Amino acid sequence: MNLKSFIVIVFAISFSYGQGIPVDYDFGEKYPDRYKYSNLLTISDDGYGGSILVRSYYTGMILKPKGYFIEHYDKDLKLVEEYNLKLKGPEFIEGFIKNGQLYLLFLEYNLTSASYDYLAYRSPITDFQFTTEKILSIPSMPVDDPYDHNYYNRDFNSGFTTTTLIDDAKSAFVISAHFKKGKTNKHLIYVFNTSLKKILEQDFSDAIEDKNYAFESMEVSPNLDQTFIIAKAYFTKKRFKAEERRFQYELIKLDSNGYNTKVFDVEDKYSEALKPVLNKNDLYCVGFYANRKDNRYNGVSFFKMNPLTLEISITKYNPFSDQFMNDKFGKENAEQVKNLIFKNVSFTKDNTILFNAEEYFVTTSVQANSSGGRLRVERFHHNDIVSVKLNSSGEMIWARNINKSEVTQGDGAYASYSSICKNNDTYFFISTAAENPQLLNNERLIFKQGLSRNRNVFVILLNDEGKISYEKIIDDKEARLPLMVSKPLLNSEDNNLLFYAKRGTKKQLVNISLN
Repeated sequence: MNLKSFIVIVFAISFSYGQGIPVDYDFGEKYPDRYKYSNLLTISDDGYGGSILVRSYYTGMILKPKGYFIEHYDKDLKLVEEYNLKLKGPEFIEGFIKNGQLYLLFLEYNLTSASYDYLAYRSPITDFQFTTEKILSIPSMPVDDPYDHNYYNRDFNSGFTTTTLIDDAKSAFVISAHFKKGKTNKHLIYVFNTSLKKILEQDFSDAIEDKNYAFESMEVSPNLDQTFIIAKAYFTKKRFKAEERRFQYELIKLDSNGYNTKVFDVEDKYSEALKPVLNKNDLYCVGFYANRKDNRYNGVSFFKMNPLTLEISITKYNPFSDQFMNDKFGKENAEQVKNLIFKNVSFTKDNTILFNAEEYFVTTSVQANSSGGRLRVERFHHNDIVSVKLNSSGEMIWARNINKSEVTQGDGAYASYSSICKNNDTYFFISTAAENPQLLNNERLIFKQGLSRNRNVFVILLNDEGKISYEKIIDDKEARLPLMVSKPLLNSEDNNLLFYAKRGTKKQLVNISLN
């Protein structure tokens, strides 16, 4: 809710200090804000050059969620309207703008009908007046934590789990519903377009006789007649050694004819953290792989496929290079690479692929509270950035690791990073209180957390050849409010990023443009 993060950012790279990286920025006006404690949920383009933000807010002596605060800014970063949606109880799922309407999706348990209901709150963006529509009702007894949005420690034993995925273009979303009670074991998949029309319903129960599926990412065809889902399938009827993995990654294709699945694993090559991407008439799955059935990653995987048949035409396994391991650990093969989560994928004009991932994991501990009791604490770790460039045949051109270590117990929007690609270059944006980097052994550049609450904004440029430079673009004396650097509004066509900056009862927008 508030900024509770200790951040140390370390770069282990071949680097140069950037001399005039072509970046401009503009600050919007600072505005007072009535809610000191809140979380940014979505930021969307309003279709006219402006933006709409949705936050959940918390009030009271013991902070509790009280509703959703909506802010509308114009193209000049001026605040033109605010709206308070006082809504307690439902769990926020997703928000997006379609045809001049703001849609907010929620999951709520309905005691009267004994069901979990997906609700859509819809309003014109020019005059906020919300109407409510039930788009899906799933009969179930109430369970703890029905909504599954954790990358690890998936729980399929509660009796009911559901999750929602939306594609990057915000054109369609998938709802998964898995029931398990006694001898009943049923899994249903629904696909909706973002005008809330159900375009597909699939009974997936035959596939879960010996596996439980945790959905991670999706892609849809341009005309929405095909949906591709990457799932982590956990085996349920096998015995495992302690060091063995209990899952495999699968691609699920849905269309009007039903579903097909594809497994990528072969002997000594086990897929990790895959992402599906459509480009022109081809389907690609890119990600990582391991040589053994444990949780260590050994390289980058690439599959080029026919989207109609799922037949694989090109398979490539690229081991991590010596340069990558030196970037990460300071020497070759010193440690394990693991826990990588995709951030984004893009294609250049010559069909090369640029993708970025982050080392992300959650740790828990128990600590004493003020009343003498014990409290379970979760810490969210946003660590190293991994950036990879592949040619159109899946061969690795380079892979680089940018070392950073960020830990937060609260709002992760201030941690992590954002990135945008222009031509063949990738720009990474980080926020840190460090004033000057520390150089160790001419190869490790370290940003240590400073004492100031204010944050500098640095850009790291990874060029077409995989060479890295950096520059401080916004000084903490200018950026008096910290940027929510991991949740920007990206505009790839105009090469700019819009960031929300907030502390306490002050807020503003910051626009960063690439020249």
